[in-house]
Amino acid sequence: QVQLVESGGGLVQAGGSLRLSCAASGRSFSNYVMGWFRQAPGKEREFVAAIRWSGSSIYYAEFVKGRFTISRDNAKTTVYLHMNSLKPEDTAVYYCAATASRVVTTDPSKYDYWGQGTQVTVSS
Repeated sequence: QVQLVESGGGLVQAGGSLRLSCAASGRSFSNYVMGWFRQAPGKEREFVAAIRWSGSSIYYAEFVKGRFTISRDNAKTTVYLHMNSLKPEDTAVYYCAATASRVVTTDPSKYDYWGQGTQVTVSS
């Protein structure tokens, strides 16, 4: 059974940092693209960042470039989202997702597996 389990969310002041983790299990993800999405109250789920498990492709949403970094640890089958210079508008539930797509995609409907989400709250 495929499982994606996020952790690392919490409450942080503006300008602070958090590292989200996504532990993946249940199958081989070596040919998968792993993505991070977020959803704020009353808003649609939006793409944040994605990485091909091989590490050959990485893509970021414009609003996080220079602040967030996505990475993965093959040995731990874990994907990370390092978030720096956090802003109140980054407040949302952050989701990890996986897709067998051959290309990195920002479309959430293309992702096959999802985690339960972790709350990130940035206070001003």
